[in-house]
Amino acid sequence: MADDKDPMQPDGEVNPIDTDYQIGQDNIEIQVGPFGLDIHNRVFAISGLSVIAFVLLTLIFQSQVEPLFGSLRGWLTSNLDWFFISAANIFVLLCLFLIFSPLGRVRLGGTEATPDFSYLGWFSMLFAAGMGIGLMFFGVSEPLSHFSSAYGGTSMDGGVRTDWAPLGAAAGDALAAERLGMAATIYHWALHPWAIYAVLALGLALFSFNKGLPLTIRSIFYPLLGERVWGWPGHVIDILAVLATLFGLATSLGLGASQAAAGLNFLFGLPEGTTMEVLLVIAITLIALVSVVAGLEAGVKRLSEINMVLAALLLLFVILVGPTLAIMTGFFANLVAYLQHLPALANPVGREDANFAQGWTAFYWAWWISWSPFVGMFIARVSRGRTVREFLISVLLIPSTACVLWMSVFGGTAISQLLGGYDALTDAALPLQLFTMLDALPIAQITSFVAIILVVVFFITSSDSGSLVIDTIAAGGKVNAPTPQRVFWCTFEGLVAIALILGGGLVALQAMAVSAGFPFTLVLLMSCVALIKGLSSEPKSV
Repeated sequence: MADDKDPMQPDGEVNPIDTDYQIGQDNIEIQVGPFGLDIHNRVFAISGLSVIAFVLLTLIFQSQVEPLFGSLRGWLTSNLDWFFISAANIFVLLCLFLIFSPLGRVRLGGTEATPDFSYLGWFSMLFAAGMGIGLMFFGVSEPLSHFSSAYGGTSMDGGVRTDWAPLGAAAGDALAAERLGMAATIYHWALHPWAIYAVLALGLALFSFNKGLPLTIRSIFYPLLGERVWGWPGHVIDILAVLATLFGLATSLGLGASQAAAGLNFLFGLPEGTTMEVLLVIAITLIALVSVVAGLEAGVKRLSEINMVLAALLLLFVILVGPTLAIMTGFFANLVAYLQHLPALANPVGREDANFAQGWTAFYWAWWISWSPFVGMFIARVSRGRTVREFLISVLLIPSTACVLWMSVFGGTAISQLLGGYDALTDAALPLQLFTMLDALPIAQITSFVAIILVVVFFITSSDSGSLVIDTIAAGGKVNAPTPQRVFWCTFEGLVAIALILGGGLVALQAMAVSAGFPFTLVLLMSCVALIKGLSSEPKSV
């Protein structure tokens, strides 16, 4: 992608958009000592100043913002759960419609375009995009939590349910509770979140590779806004994308820090708490900065390859030494349970399980949506040459299958241990449950240390890759903007995570993910209309 004006020349027939806009025409180039900056004057300034103000105010007023974050998250999830659940359903239905419609024959990059990567390489990258701190943090804790709440049954207070069980629970029935718990977990990690990513990734790829527009979020809206997309309407879209991505990443970094701190305490007796989490964020952000300066090839790529191997080895280890037969049969039984419970789980209205729908699902959808510019741009950049049908089937199914396998292996093993009388799992805090589960298996010291390394390296690669995506948007679509800009964003991802940890911990992290996800959900819903318009004008492959 050396040429900013047209990162990928189309092959064969396309229907490009005729615009006089030049990438970088609204940018300001500044020389600060030895460092050069090339920034979009409005997007960078407003989003950068907003982030700086947020960090300063949160650090100055720590005691006041903690209850504010708690009430903000509660209000958003309790009043807008129907909105988030409905929006995610729309994204899934749009993907299914495009797969089966003639629009699925449109090829990204032109009618004669050929894929840049083999199926194996492409699938590996899609799988890599699906792996992250979230899988490490929730791989044991979420299935265990849903199983326990479902097994415990429902509880009422004043005619209102107070339990956290999904749907109608499964009081006293261990097998039914396990299936319901795994179905609820898969619902949060499979088709719906990947449809969110797929819609944005497809829009980015189409309007960049076929329409010749900059690789930035505003380009998707050209069919709706026309040339106004280069003005304030487009600025607002890109600013929202920057803020959503930044706070979504900060949430993940905060979760990763809490889990790494728990693991270090478990293995080496190091103190837990806010101070340790802040020190971890600082240390890992510094490593990410070294990776940023080293560049993608020398930094992120090698770390990602190491991480994928370690994750695969850890997964294989748990399959082999854990309850192997239960894991393998459970994988298929969990998929069946997921399909069986999917209509009820995806129902946006009239829910009796308010705590589950609001506290789990609404938070998850907002968090996934806030990550969508980051993962969507990554997926778009590696998917040139695929048809829309091929793209959507693969993006929906490959990472979803990987997530289902991960959850079935780690969550299924933990549930088997719990049913076998291993009570330490119920006493462990959420960040510690992965290490507690591994502790009941052979060579626990080694596997727990590998798990900490996985969390840390996911942390580094997320921060580095995220800063690249944010910088691309804040530089008006330039993909080779000066390195100091990425250093700025990488630094502030860490600072936002620290501010949120100090300003309320996990509640604050979740509150900002939901707050940033809400306005960007509106952006994504509008992008669905623009995407169909864009695809409708494209020539189709035979």
